[in-house]
Amino acid sequence: MPVALLTYADLGARLDISREAARSLARRRRLPRSRSEDGKALVSVDLSALRYTPRPRKSRRADPVDVSMARIEAIKIGAFKAEITRLEDVATAYRQVFERERERAERLAVELQQASVEATAANAWAARLENEMAALRADRRPGGSLAGRAALRLGHLAASIVQADRAARR
Repeated sequence: MPVALLTYADLGARLDISREAARSLARRRRLPRSRSEDGKALVSVDLSALRYTPRPRKSRRADPVDVSMARIEAIKIGAFKAEITRLEDVATAYRQVFERERERAERLAVELQQASVEATAANAWAARLENEMAALRADRRPGGSLAGRAALRLGHLAASIVQADRAARR
């Protein structure tokens, strides 16, 4: 293949490397160079004789500060995730306690309502018994002897007490 005059940019395009890498290659191989009319450098290259395989690019070494910051951030993220998990567990435990206490409060409210109904019924029976006792004491009812009426009232009073006791047991 004949010798070609190429600029550094053209040589880089043919070899699939950068313009600066083509310039460095020309200097290392001591290829003949000249200037064109527009002032650009031209390199005389026989592309068939030029055996060039570009080296794999070396990765830049990471900045130690950036690496340290990345490690610190990874540690912080891990700590935050652990804290989130812990707080979720605490919230779940509090939720269970809340549910248990709510159920307990509902049971107590039902019991309080039942006790209130029973107390109202007991107060009504007590008022009725007091009225009967007052009637016995005042002897307001006409007819019959005092002892006979007292015995009758006492029987009614005993029956009322038994009935109230049975109602209270339910």
